Amino acid sequence: MNKLKAGIVGCGKISGIYLQNLTANRELEVAACADLDVARARASADEYGIPRGCTPAELLADPAIDIVVNLTIPAVHAEVCLQALEVGKHVYVEKPLAVTREEGQAILAKAAEKGRLVGSAPDTFLGGGIQTCIKLIEDGWIGLPVAASAFMIGRGHEHWHPDPEFYYAKGGGPMFDMGPYYLTALVAMLGPIHRVTGSAGISYPQRTITSQPKFGRTIQVETPTHIAGVLDFRSGAIGTIITSFDAFGGTELPRIEIYGSEGTLSVPDPNTFGGPVRVRRYDATEFGDMPLTHGFTDNCRGLGVLDMAAAIRQGRTHRANGELAYHVLEAMHGFHDASMHGKHYEMHSSCERPAPLKAGLAGGIFDELQ
Repeated sequence: MNKLKAGIVGCGKISGIYLQNLTANRELEVAACADLDVARARASADEYGIPRGCTPAELLADPAIDIVVNLTIPAVHAEVCLQALEVGKHVYVEKPLAVTREEGQAILAKAAEKGRLVGSAPDTFLGGGIQTCIKLIEDGWIGLPVAASAFMIGRGHEHWHPDPEFYYAKGGGPMFDMGPYYLTALVAMLGPIHRVTGSAGISYPQRTITSQPKFGRTIQVETPTHIAGVLDFRSGAIGTIITSFDAFGGTELPRIEIYGSEGTLSVPDPNTFGGPVRVRRYDATEFGDMPLTHGFTDNCRGLGVLDMAAAIRQGRTHRANGELAYHVLEAMHGFHDASMHGKHYEMHSSCERPAPLKAGLAGGIFDELQ
């Protein structure tokens, strides 16, 4: 069977790990990479042995490309996705799916119109860490899940990122940058969200870049940088979440914990694919480490692209799909809306929990992604 062909649009910082992983697999061919800076696209093509480096317009016009992997900045996620869908290509986009709910809805509508698939990062929930957590929950290790907590607290991107400005523009901030990892993991473990509420604020209206090459420049902050939220899941579980770029001392709180009727599950960092996974049951005096039941524990970014490619061939629903990504996008906006209006935000969208991967797999990646 001929390989599906993918094209990468956007050759910035995040593209390296995608290019590394996607060019190393046997079932999907990366046929081209593109960037507004064509020299950067050609440099990436040379580095990873890709046949062609070109402009985004040239890549989108190539009839051989089946899947566009959209790694542009969030402000143009929707624009590039819609262009790719319009010319009949499947599309997988970095998180978030789009900046606004209206853009997200437009992407899903265009995909349905064209009969094409939309996928979206994060795909870290497909890694061995969170897949192990899903299996432990399903196997009853903590009983009935009744609550969850999630914490992402740290410094802002101006201290290390070479181009940090867009993290403080609309569509940025800790909720839209890191929230997708946490919310996607929570939905994968507990199911869809019914409503949210919370408080959001801007602690520092201006930020000074201390990373290179833009050292000393000032950023005007346009989006909340500290958000505290509450989630009511359709399952009945209640969750809390904090995302912040404002706490310069970090935290000792766990990334995610799931609290059940018979125990507590400590979930690994949802921005990674591996462990550790820890459980304390009601009759234990301390937490114990659990062996991982699934593979994909290294940095496997691009796994969602490969699962989508497998789904195209197998005629099934891919896991990091557009409905899941839109549900997370709506929830993120919901926290901001709830803070602004002083009331709960009722979710309009829903989604299916992504199908868990099979445990203990040792075959090829397309065999594993059944």
